[in-house]
Amino acid sequence: MILLNYRTIDELIWVRPVKAGFRLLLITRAPMKLRTSLKQALSALAFMATCAVSAQVMAADAAPVGDAEAARNDKISMCIGCHGIKGYKASFPEVYHVPMIAGQNADYLVAALKDYASGARSFPSMEVIAQSLSDQDIADLAAYYSNLK
Repeated sequence: MILLNYRTIDELIWVRPVKAGFRLLLITRAPMKLRTSLKQALSALAFMATCAVSAQVMAADAAPVGDAEAARNDKISMCIGCHGIKGYKASFPEVYHVPMIAGQNADYLVAALKDYASGARSFPSMEVIAQSLSDQDIADLAAYYSNLK
């Protein structure tokens, strides 16, 4: 049964599902003394609301878990052309030694890609690539490259 409405604390209207719709039940009780005060009820309600909000914030802040297989299937193609060649040097905008990222720490790779995306680190091709990646893509790539040797 579902509480639909009440007119007084002693008279409650319930909705009870039945096969062909809903049935309203009017329940009248003799006056009874409330055991909890309004202050206690509001305190409990505030606590429950705080828990609900905190859980949503924690879920939103949780970092995505990287999936190396997802990266292997369709995400590494933009990285391997430069980072997969030993001794490769990029020539734009200047000659730059491209680091090998295989075996690098996953947290470092995530931080580096986020820094390139935000502009905190600067290299034109990396900025564009990092800005095109979602947080899940970054986590997947970091998981993939950190597992390589």
